[in-house]
Amino acid sequence: MADAPYELTIDGPGRNALGTAVMQKLLAGLREGGGRPLLLRGAGDTFSAGLDLKEVASLDQPGMERYLLLLDDLIDALYGYAGPTVAAVNGHAIAGGCVLALCCDLGVMRDEASLRIGLNEVALGLEFPPKILALARRRIPPRWLERVVLGAALYPPGTARELGFVDEIAPDCVAVARQRLATLAAHPPRVYAATKRAIHHGVLDLSAEERSHFRETVVPAWCGADTKARIRAVLERRR
Repeated sequence: MADAPYELTIDGPGRNALGTAVMQKLLAGLREGGGRPLLLRGAGDTFSAGLDLKEVASLDQPGMERYLLLLDDLIDALYGYAGPTVAAVNGHAIAGGCVLALCCDLGVMRDEASLRIGLNEVALGLEFPPKILALARRRIPPRWLERVVLGAALYPPGTARELGFVDEIAPDCVAVARQRLATLAAHPPRVYAATKRAIHHGVLDLSAEERSHFRETVVPAWCGADTKARIRAVLERRR
């Protein structure tokens, strides 16, 4: 008999923005899930608006490194989760929110033309942390990778499916995601976990050079005056 499914909700201020407290709560939720079939969704009508830019704008360099390493830990935990994982992308999934959807084995997005998903880091002037770029290389089809990453656009559901952000779109994405999760959960759990582990092996491992680049280039750039000014401008526009 398959284990009962476990639903984990991204729930926080700023349209479920990924601040430190929200990421710590998600990590705790993944530990609690214990490998049971897992459905990831957002609270309310948003999946996640991405990183908490208010927090990012406030961080000094040591704080920024801790914040981005926490994000890395969350990516590792979700991508490496032993059981089946399905993202019910029930609203906007921007930047970090999109990353969490890409960590899941399958993604189902709500079929509503106004919704958007994408990796818009370049448009914000944020250099990709190496682990996120490694995930994008794995999950986005090669022919679309440069368009998705360098174009830094946000896409509606139909285009998102074509580009590989999600696998399906449906008016009731949560119901369909639960169905897809049940199908995956029907497979023998030990074999599913072992096969998933083999497929994912090494994908998110960083070389010494990439780790050095993260510490010496990416983190300082995220703390730079120009970057902070762009982030503050985005926050002003959102008011």
